[in-house]
Amino acid sequence: MKRTENQMTLERRSFLKVSLLAGGGVMFGLATEQAAEAQGRGGAPQAPPSPKDFIRVAADGTVTIIAKNPEVGQGIKTMLPMLIAEELDVDWKHVKIEQADFNSAKYSGQSAGGSTGTPTNWDPMRQVGAAARAMFVTAAAQTWGVAEKDCTTASGRVMCNGKSLGYGELAAKVASLPAPAFADLKMKDPANYKIIGKTQKGVDVADILTGKPVFTIDVKLPGMQYAVFQRCPVLGGKVGSANLDEIKKMPGIKNAFVVDRPDLTAVSGRPGDLVSGVVILGETWWHAQKARQALKVTWNEGPNATGSSTAFAQKALELSKQAPMSTSRKDGDYDTAIKGAAKVVEAAYDYPFISHAPLEPQTATASFKDGKIEIWSDSQQPAGGKSGVAQTLGLQPDDITLHMTRGGGGFGRRLTNDYMVEAAWIAKQVPGIPVKLLWSREDDMQHDYYRPAGFQYLKAGVDASGKIVAWRNHFVGYAEGATPVTGTIGATEFPQKFVPNYELHVSTIPLGLRTGALRAPGSNAIAFVIHSFLDELAHAAGKDPVQFRLDLLASEQPAAPAPAGGRGGGGFGGGFNADRAKGVLQMVAEKSGWGKTTLPKGTGMGVAFHFSHQGYFAEVVQAKVDAAKKVTVQKVWVAADVGSQIINPGAAENICQGGIIDGLSEAMSQKITIEKGRVEQTNFHQHGMMRMSQAPPVIEIHFLTSNNRPTGLGEPSLPPIVPALANAIFAATGERLRSMPFADHGYSWA
Repeated sequence: MKRTENQMTLERRSFLKVSLLAGGGVMFGLATEQAAEAQGRGGAPQAPPSPKDFIRVAADGTVTIIAKNPEVGQGIKTMLPMLIAEELDVDWKHVKIEQADFNSAKYSGQSAGGSTGTPTNWDPMRQVGAAARAMFVTAAAQTWGVAEKDCTTASGRVMCNGKSLGYGELAAKVASLPAPAFADLKMKDPANYKIIGKTQKGVDVADILTGKPVFTIDVKLPGMQYAVFQRCPVLGGKVGSANLDEIKKMPGIKNAFVVDRPDLTAVSGRPGDLVSGVVILGETWWHAQKARQALKVTWNEGPNATGSSTAFAQKALELSKQAPMSTSRKDGDYDTAIKGAAKVVEAAYDYPFISHAPLEPQTATASFKDGKIEIWSDSQQPAGGKSGVAQTLGLQPDDITLHMTRGGGGFGRRLTNDYMVEAAWIAKQVPGIPVKLLWSREDDMQHDYYRPAGFQYLKAGVDASGKIVAWRNHFVGYAEGATPVTGTIGATEFPQKFVPNYELHVSTIPLGLRTGALRAPGSNAIAFVIHSFLDELAHAAGKDPVQFRLDLLASEQPAAPAPAGGRGGGGFGGGFNADRAKGVLQMVAEKSGWGKTTLPKGTGMGVAFHFSHQGYFAEVVQAKVDAAKKVTVQKVWVAADVGSQIINPGAAENICQGGIIDGLSEAMSQKITIEKGRVEQTNFHQHGMMRMSQAPPVIEIHFLTSNNRPTGLGEPSLPPIVPALANAIFAATGERLRSMPFADHGYSWA
């Protein structure tokens, strides 16, 4: 599989730096020459990077591996060290894992988003382990006076001719050796893997189960004060007046003050913006929250106070009947083809704003002293958080220390760092006093970066043989200024290459609400529309839904140049591969017994597939719907192609199952609505999550391995489940659902 130039550069020009630890151990680090080389390529000179430390081998043989990326429940803290440990050739049970702090010089690419952790680290992390193993072999061979090729390794030891030395015994000698070039490394044959491909328990599981303080919400520092932040309910509003004198007199209250920020109308979607509001500091969070209940604020709400979901929907309908604002794609002759179609289907789909709603609300702890700040945060994008803090507080990056703590869920919410910037700003107002900012559940629900809502108006036609000959989509989304928000459909989104006469048009509505990436951004809503509408076309053509999709995948058109700036095809990973999509679709049909099962009345099966974040997923839902529209998902079958290797199978299954549950929750009951610029929902009773008793009793996962680099799993299992459920409900009831949540149509979980 073709690799990007950046990946190739990393592989060719990376090397290890080695230093001796106190006590005779050895520390390895991966470092790149790219920053140093940049000095000779023009622009400002850059200092060479510091060693990128990943492995510590103590004199007693203890191996500690550093996990560099943020952990928010996706298992990366276990998975990346597995790659290193495998090539280092040590026993997993003897490995200790430590979470890295944020340090862009030592650990580049420290982020959790886009399912990029696996594809970007698959080679580099294994190379770190393989290079270290090679150095232990060299040290042992020199000690014994034998050829390196005659030495083998296993369980953290080097063996040759009946002799054996542990890595700890060789550590001092290794520290004096030159590192091998990565190009010369011999990687393990996958057939010999002992760690990769075997289920390994999450390294924090025992601590979580026993209630040890591993999450950001658990951070405690001596003398710490607790902060709550009452933000204006309308984005961009400001404090008019507040009863701060009364609040300061309440028991346990240490301070209260106004945060007055510039007008944010023009930059409402920028991560890290600090909004206006009132901060209350207390001895405990309970004291601060209790005082907040007595807070009386008048707000100058600003221009966004007129926004409403009803008005947005009305505007979208108006725009759908007008000429589109722009055309993203126009292939063939749609107008002629639609006139000649044997059958034409026209439908309007829409989906709402939704909240990320992680179980751990946003929280961060900060301590400002002597012009420097120390922060504890579970950010998914710590580099952006550090940058936001530096800009807001007027600090230099070197004045900021950022500790990466475990997050209780993220789903894209912690890619934005507003809560980190808030904590840092508050701490600067009380120098020398550590401050923990903890959002309430209501804060989290009403001040999110929401999954954007959208409206899609589709019209397509099939010929007498059932082949799609024309497809037109007028997408009406939102924009902040002249920039469409995250989630706008891309010019190469499926089925663009598979319909000869295809048009994609876009219009936008001004928005005074923060939006951002939510698990499988774009795809989580686009898949619902595309694969539900495909189901409509299949039924209109009188075709089996699976065979209809297979026929479509076999009708790829000659490549046409993408418009400038065109994006689509699932995002984060290049073009759509029809053969891989067919592979998972055929597998899920086989595993589910598609077309071979006679179902009772009121029970139906629905199918969908999608390409998202480099992953190909096809899913079948079997659902029963009773006369009261109570839905029981009896079983879900999943077929997935995420490359040649499933690194941690148990964790892989779990994250796919989690994506399914997440998607089912979104489909049935999640919706954020706006009235007078305010978010109306406040908690889970209005933005529901699927309960354990409502979950499918079986979610059967099947991985189809392919000759492609391994890719991530955090996102791609989610998008197909929503249309698969909608299509199953149609099969069971005959009712076509064209908007989410399905609860708005009278449906609920049984």
